[in-house]
Amino acid sequence: MSHLTVAALQLAFSEDEVANIALVEEHVAKAAARGAKIILPPELFEGLYFCTVEDEALFARARPLTEHPAVLAMQKLAKTQGVYIPTSFFERDGQHHYNSLAMIDDQGEIMGVYRKSHIPDGPGYEEKYYFRPGNTGFKVWETKYGTIGVGICWDQWYPETARAMALMGAEVLLYPTAIGSEPYDGDLNTSRMWRRAMQGHAVSNCMPVIAANRIGREQMAGATGEQSFYGHSFIADEWGDLVAEAEDWQTGALIATLDLDRARKHRAGMGFFRDRRPELYGRLAQDV
Repeated sequence: MSHLTVAALQLAFSEDEVANIALVEEHVAKAAARGAKIILPPELFEGLYFCTVEDEALFARARPLTEHPAVLAMQKLAKTQGVYIPTSFFERDGQHHYNSLAMIDDQGEIMGVYRKSHIPDGPGYEEKYYFRPGNTGFKVWETKYGTIGVGICWDQWYPETARAMALMGAEVLLYPTAIGSEPYDGDLNTSRMWRRAMQGHAVSNCMPVIAANRIGREQMAGATGEQSFYGHSFIADEWGDLVAEAEDWQTGALIATLDLDRARKHRAGMGFFRDRRPELYGRLAQDV
């Protein structure tokens, strides 16, 4: 199928897990009514972004895949609406904890799980305290509408992530995100470079990119300050041009229809994959 209608949800969340899941359900249903077939919510949408503090009590938020309320709700909704929902969640697997994504198909079945590969550790984003580096490797999934690859937030800064998924057959790249202010530098706004990095992935792999970020001011108990999430979610085509975008104050769904046959034609014509020289890239797999 040549044309794929996708949606990226940009929403603000609270500490009320039930209300957050209901909010996502509402906007997934609205996006589905507008024709979206793959609908991307933001990262860890079941609550506030808790990684601004290190608190061992917060590990209780993690649940196994088959018990997580966000995953269970999105499975039911995906089947009802007949849509695919890449669902970010805080996963507990035995004694291990991951920042994970369940790929849910349009029948409500879990196609597989991806665990975030790149884990940040800095002021406001202290994820290494909570999450082990993912052990799944990068993932792509064949849907009825094309093959999609999904990275999670910090993964989106790495061209290796996008290229690996493209080489695995991805035709569209999706990134659920929670990103905003930088507590160590109040004058630093990364929103423009954040977009540019992913638009670059679109260009260099000649395929569309979808990014869904949260918005709003959040403050966890015990945090010294609040975190302000800047939104600016977007959908870019295979040239990196923005075909749908949100400002930092907007909530709701961005929706666009992508022409995957056109992108495939351009991807072949540009020759990026034809002209690769893997024998020269060994340095990329070495530690700095």
